[in-house]
Amino acid sequence: MTPIDPRLLRAGRGTAGLLAAGTVLALASALLVVAQAWLLATGISRVIERGGPAGLAPLLGALVVVVAARSALGWAHESVARRAATSVKSTLRVRLARRAAADAVAGVGGRRADLAALASTGLDAIDPYYTRYLPQLVLAAVVPPVVILQLFRTDVPAALTVVLTLPLIPLFMVLVGKATEAANAKRWDALQRLGHHFLDVVEGMPTLRAFGRGRVQAELVGASTERYRTTTMATLRIAFLSSLVLELLATLSVALVAVGVGLRLVDGGLGLQAGLLAILLAPEASAPLRQVGAQYHASAAGVAVADSMFAVLDGPPAPSGDAAAAVPAGPLTLRVQRLSVAHDGRPRPAPDGLTFHAEPGRVTCLSGPSGVGKSTAVAVLLGHVRPTAGTASVVTGGGTEEVGRLDRTEWAGCIAWVAQDPFVAAGTVADNVRLSRPDATDDEVGDALARAGLALPGDRPVLARGTDLSAGERRRLAMARALLRRAPVLLLDEPTAGLDAASEAHVLEAVRAEAARGATVVMVAHRPEALAIADAVVEVR
Repeated sequence: MTPIDPRLLRAGRGTAGLLAAGTVLALASALLVVAQAWLLATGISRVIERGGPAGLAPLLGALVVVVAARSALGWAHESVARRAATSVKSTLRVRLARRAAADAVAGVGGRRADLAALASTGLDAIDPYYTRYLPQLVLAAVVPPVVILQLFRTDVPAALTVVLTLPLIPLFMVLVGKATEAANAKRWDALQRLGHHFLDVVEGMPTLRAFGRGRVQAELVGASTERYRTTTMATLRIAFLSSLVLELLATLSVALVAVGVGLRLVDGGLGLQAGLLAILLAPEASAPLRQVGAQYHASAAGVAVADSMFAVLDGPPAPSGDAAAAVPAGPLTLRVQRLSVAHDGRPRPAPDGLTFHAEPGRVTCLSGPSGVGKSTAVAVLLGHVRPTAGTASVVTGGGTEEVGRLDRTEWAGCIAWVAQDPFVAAGTVADNVRLSRPDATDDEVGDALARAGLALPGDRPVLARGTDLSAGERRRLAMARALLRRAPVLLLDEPTAGLDAASEAHVLEAVRAEAARGATVVMVAHRPEALAIADAVVEVR
């Protein structure tokens, strides 16, 4: 780990202000350190030389003011650091949210657990970097030179002793820091593994319970938790040992100064006030460096997280078009020619050489066994997946353009989509239907719900992901959302799966009505009732 991670410094606007304000506050703090040491040395020497506390009131008053000022500067430094940390975390959370949204649009789901861990626990680990480490680093850069300069004015041998012993502290900090960095990397890796495992178990809990494997997975999650605990304790052990090493080095430095000052006081080569001032200033020269070493461990976890975070944020973007072409004007015909999409770990593409046309006013059904690429073909039409071979194009009287080259926002505005596992947000039924048209009236929402065959009131609350709804209700809710949009292209992926006969009839009637008004409808379907309303059935093999 470098003393300052430039990526974290560039992450938020508050960082530059933190460093500028921190430098000013650190300089003021260094001057107050010298003033405090001088006041103490002067007061103690007067008591010894005069044999009593007479005339110390002004010095004691000044000392109280200096101590209070140092406390106020410490509070101000911490306040500025917390503001900077909040600003940076907010900026990074927005960037992570945008990357998560881009991954979701592109159909990239492998980083969900990483993004969740980074946006929650991960970003919280950055706090110590800004609130503890950076302020101490600024103090370590400003305070020791000021203190050493005063030491040279007070006692040259003591100053030389400090100058010669002070580099030992950063040297040992580097040696211990390498071990700390490795330990924190292991700790973050263990946390990521725990997050991945826990997310997989929670999402697969219904299946695990159905097959009686829930207890086994609970034991595996426990093993991941124990691995995280072990790596955390190993990191703490290194932190405690490094604090011992740094304190020992600082103590030896101060002891050497004290011995030298004592010998020169005995032979009369140094005055009492100067000797006391040298002894009081010697530990202040090394104190900021010791604190940097101590706070390094608090910040190392945040820097380990930053490595993972910027690997995601600075990584290749989700697939998008090579150019932002406008959607051709007019009724939209979808033309798919020899479309193939290769998948890792599969011997052949799915779909493999798919060709079909979907025209306005017609319902085109994609049918075939599971795993042949029907949903993938829909994802290509959405612009979420790039084909390995072949093309998926939009054809109008105004021209032809490949889907992958279209402006993503403009193309999304032309599509209404019902997925196999529809998205349901926490809120009300009406809120979820209005996701496709936020300005829709209550009557329009009610009409869409009625056409989708969903007998739920618009003001009924629903939980996130629709966990309080049945699978059929979630599909009909998504169908109502698509019907409300009245888009020129309607893409449906198994919209009637899990529905009873009456609900299925409602949905299929609505699909035919969308085609009748001129929409281009592409529907993935298996059920005979769904295939029966199609104007064209494409067998995908």
